[in-house]
Amino acid sequence: MNAHSNKIALVTGATRGIGTETVRQLAQAGVHTLLAGRSRETAVELALQLQAEGLPVEAIALDVTDAASIAAAVEQVAQRHGRLDILVNNAGILLDDIQQPVSAQSLDVWRRTFETNVFALIGVTQAFLPLLRQSAGARIVNVSSILGSLTLHADPASPIYGFAVPAYNASKSAVNAWTVQLAYELREGPHKVNTVHPGYVKTDMNGGEGEVEVSTGAKSSVQMALIDADGPNGSFTYLGEVLPW
Repeated sequence: MNAHSNKIALVTGATRGIGTETVRQLAQAGVHTLLAGRSRETAVELALQLQAEGLPVEAIALDVTDAASIAAAVEQVAQRHGRLDILVNNAGILLDDIQQPVSAQSLDVWRRTFETNVFALIGVTQAFLPLLRQSAGARIVNVSSILGSLTLHADPASPIYGFAVPAYNASKSAVNAWTVQLAYELREGPHKVNTVHPGYVKTDMNGGEGEVEVSTGAKSSVQMALIDADGPNGSFTYLGEVLPW
């Protein structure tokens, strides 16, 4: 029997790009994976495609910015499965106007970015924590970005020095900070929370620009989702390599 075949996972923002590929790879590892997206129709369509490949995938409607949608998803998972073993907080947006300087990004962009990338991520995690605590060893994976690294932004020799999408960057720094705080809370038990950089991936978010394929972009999330009891807690990594905060 596959070591992961009794696990239940949920991936947010899973109806495109890295999210869909994360679902695919978790399901290929034997995990029963819930493909979550704002559009139930799109989620069902993708889930059926993956089921046709013989993968254990289930669709679920989840708008991470809508409290009622989150509550309904939690209730559905509770009724169908009674617990959640893996939560991959993958949903995210990038709204910064790269033609504008840092100081000219609108407050509206900042608010909308933090609403999805930070507050929604925390809200989803808080809502699913009771089900995650029912797991023998829950894994929470927060998809961040190397662009959340304050250390690298401050280093003139780093590859991201001067990469100015400030609302997005700061939102990912906040995700990292939340991860560290939650990891501290969970430190004595079997549950673990980590944050990952997927790589500079060719996705819709960056108009297809990027250096690595989507299949590689999902690997860091999947690796952290499947770590054993000796795995890290409160880390920030890319394909197993520790990144600076």
